[in-house]
Amino acid sequence: MTARATLLRLLAHDSFKRGDFVLSSGAHSPYYVDARLTTMSPDGLRAVGELGLRTILAQGWTPDSVGGLTLGADPISCAISYYSADSAHPVRAFTVRKEAKGHGQGRLIEGPFRSSDSCVIIEDVVTTGASALRAIDAVRAAGARVLGVLAVVDREEGGRELIERTGVRPVCLTRVSELANLGA
Repeated sequence: MTARATLLRLLAHDSFKRGDFVLSSGAHSPYYVDARLTTMSPDGLRAVGELGLRTILAQGWTPDSVGGLTLGADPISCAISYYSADSAHPVRAFTVRKEAKGHGQGRLIEGPFRSSDSCVIIEDVVTTGASALRAIDAVRAAGARVLGVLAVVDREEGGRELIERTGVRPVCLTRVSELANLGA
């Protein structure tokens, strides 16, 4: 089974839930995608690491690092970084905090991130695009260059298009309509 087929199966079976949910945007939805249930599992980590890195390279992106807003992006970024370890161009992972630490070094971006990096922003589920845009702003403010956004699931609610309007190209590994069809 391919990495994409594995990821789709896991997301549809483990992460896609039907019911009455309130999203972080405050909107109500008849379904919820908790991608972490997939991206934090052994098979999910392997699939998203392989597929994520392959997809990044297929876009012609050669990032120094990958990362996004904690917590959804963290396992995906780390899986991609791990999967890249034996490649010609290993990729470091970082995480963007929701706000800078109030102690220690007071960082907003954690991990081996460098201000000279070319980065791919990682997102687990794109709904409004707000989390990806916050990560883009943080990385750019730190001096790095954003090559694009890689998301695991596009909820197909306008977030991908909002990101595109900022001049950053988003690429999504799956769409919620695919998960709904598999999970039906």
